[in-house]
Amino acid sequence: VQLVESGGGLVQAGGSLRLSCAASGFSFDDYAMGWFRQAPGKEREGISCISSRDGDTYYADSVKGRFTMSSDNAKNTVYLQMNRLKPEDTAVYYCAVDITGWCFPLVPKRYDDWGQGTQVTVSS
Repeated sequence: VQLVESGGGLVQAGGSLRLSCAASGFSFDDYAMGWFRQAPGKEREGISCISSRDGDTYYADSVKGRFTMSSDNAKNTVYLQMNRLKPEDTAVYYCAVDITGWCFPLVPKRYDDWGQGTQVTVSS
């Protein structure tokens, strides 16, 4: 399993970014995918995920209504569209895979493989 995130960068508050996570070595049909983030000095936080078992998508309250997770199974890629970004969204963002196919509860210890992360910085 290999996961490679991209799309991070520096953006002003109120702006948008789209993160991508390209996966190889497995099929999205079988596994669940999640997005997490970790800010300096804080624990890694689950923010969104898609279950392959039922297709449901979950969002943490902190990003609900602003972030949208989607997947392109043909490309084995998941995306995180982030709108109305805030300075508190600044973090390293990671994608991860859960081999059970269920993405919830969205906690790091349930996830089996991780990407290297991509930095998102939101200036005020």
